[in-house]
Amino acid sequence: MSAPQKFIAIIASLACLIALLVPFGIIDGAPLAIISYPLVWAFLGAGLATLVRFLFPLSLWLDGLLAVAGGVVLVLVLDGIDGADTGFWFALVAAWAFSWLFVERLSRAIGRDQVNGTVGFIIPLLFGASILVIWEAATRAGGVPPILLPPPSLIWARIAASLPTLWADFQQTFLKAVIIGYAIGCGAGFLVAIAIDRSPFLKRGLLPLGNFVSALPIVGVAPILVMWFGFDWPSKAAVVVVMTFFPMLVNTVAGLNASGQMERDMMRTYAAGYWQTLFKLRLPAAAPFIFNALKINSTLALIGAIVAEFFGTPIVGMGFRISTEVGRMNVDMVWAEIAVAALAGSLFYGVIVLVERVVTFWHPSVRGGRA
Repeated sequence: MSAPQKFIAIIASLACLIALLVPFGIIDGAPLAIISYPLVWAFLGAGLATLVRFLFPLSLWLDGLLAVAGGVVLVLVLDGIDGADTGFWFALVAAWAFSWLFVERLSRAIGRDQVNGTVGFIIPLLFGASILVIWEAATRAGGVPPILLPPPSLIWARIAASLPTLWADFQQTFLKAVIIGYAIGCGAGFLVAIAIDRSPFLKRGLLPLGNFVSALPIVGVAPILVMWFGFDWPSKAAVVVVMTFFPMLVNTVAGLNASGQMERDMMRTYAAGYWQTLFKLRLPAAAPFIFNALKINSTLALIGAIVAEFFGTPIVGMGFRISTEVGRMNVDMVWAEIAVAALAGSLFYGVIVLVERVVTFWHPSVRGGRA
């Protein structure tokens, strides 16, 4: 085990030990409701086995099992706790430490090719689950008012009870404004980049202007575009076009210049014209830059559409719902909209990454950096 791994294992072991001792009153003499739950005792007892690592290293999958078990049992006993005491918080720290230790050891194992890299998806899943468990336990056991921060279970209940509303908002914001604006903005940026590549005048005149416009604040541009295009989704799509056009333009122009001079000379030696060189050499070389712009724009588009809805929209849309429900103090609905937006944005980004892996399979970044 490395020094950081040993340090985390010590934290996990001490947290388990303290959590076991507190219910008996050895530390603060305050019995906990948690004492009546054998699952928690089993988790804490198994956690103490991490001390054995220093003599007999165990499989890294035990860390993952302890992390999952600790998170599950701690959430299960929340309903039986009336104000969590010291032992519960140390048990929560232990579960978090096991998650950290598992992710640390799994990352190192993947880096050394001891574990198939395809299992790397477990790392973000466990990390996200750990955040949700800590969020749930901290808000409920700590008595945090839902108006300040609702627990994930309350947010999920709101999502399940508001599916028709969330679906209508999703259609208005994502399927109309985001997708249409994204396609127009990225497509226009790509085509203008080709035109700029053919014209030195445009390259010297339009690119500096593009950098200037891309720095304009969205809160200043959105109200103007809403006045120009109305309150329905076309004005939000126009905001998305403005936000996605220039990242695509700048990245595509940079990508078209990424091919080496030697390759261009070889194409000229074979009597290749501009368009042949563009499609067979320069665009493939620019593909990583283009997909980089597509990934950046996938998040910018959703942000731009939601912010634009703050400045005028019909009674539907993610931004409209967030602004109105905040005024009504329905914070759980606000978080439900945020969760739907985050999930949609993540899936959108993931689809682009998958397409990038198929198209740019030859690039070192896709092949794991190996030549």
